[in-house]
Amino acid sequence: MPFSRSNGVDIWYEVKGDGPAMVLVHANPFDHDLWMYQSAHFSTWFKVVGIDIRGYGRSGKVTTPYSLKDMTDDVVGVMGDLSISRAALGGCSVGSSIALLLALDHPELFEAVFLVGGNSGSSARYQTRIDNYRKDLRDYHIKHLRQLVAPAFADSALGKYLLNMWVEREPRLKGEAIAQVFMAGNHTATTDRLGTMKVPTLVINGEFDHSLPAGKATASLTPGAVHKVLPGTGHACCLEDPAGFDALVIDFLQSHKLMPRL
Repeated sequence: MPFSRSNGVDIWYEVKGDGPAMVLVHANPFDHDLWMYQSAHFSTWFKVVGIDIRGYGRSGKVTTPYSLKDMTDDVVGVMGDLSISRAALGGCSVGSSIALLLALDHPELFEAVFLVGGNSGSSARYQTRIDNYRKDLRDYHIKHLRQLVAPAFADSALGKYLLNMWVEREPRLKGEAIAQVFMAGNHTATTDRLGTMKVPTLVINGEFDHSLPAGKATASLTPGAVHKVLPGTGHACCLEDPAGFDALVIDFLQSHKLMPRL
């Protein structure tokens, strides 16, 4: 299995397809397979790199404090190991916080960024997440997963199947490692820097996404940013309506002449 160790932590990644690079950074409390549909679809045109952020999947379960900057360095390390000098970048939830900081700190590395959720500041919800993951991972994990999708999706046969897939992976997880991801995400705000963004930016929120107000604010403060709302979906809209989500991303990339020809 491929690991990047350039930042001192085992960071697992998966590569699909060939062409210009697209790097995808997932949300709490999923892993790289949050992007399963996008990896399958966009690998038609791109070299898609799906990363398990520290604390999740097969990556290192770090239980001591670190920063969001450390998490961006993990992504840059993967790109360096793969000799990727430019990429389209996608991030969901904490992954969108990582993507924002990456685009602000390393505009030379990214041709475009698409954010799911798009919160650029701290969240009052995070302390509740931290407390519950420290208390009982097995009890809280499925409750948290269900909160991140629209109720109709969570109750559907497909939704139950997909969310349970991450529940089945709980033996790989540690509650304290997940708590540290939330701690890192809640201690770095980029709102004051959004006006300096040089990378073309798309922010997507689900209709029932708890981050919808924050996503709108991020888009409004980012020069030239586009904001879209995907009907009938929640926070994990890329999983809930992949066809609708991918269409928005393709339209955005086409508008910046970033969709490769086959």
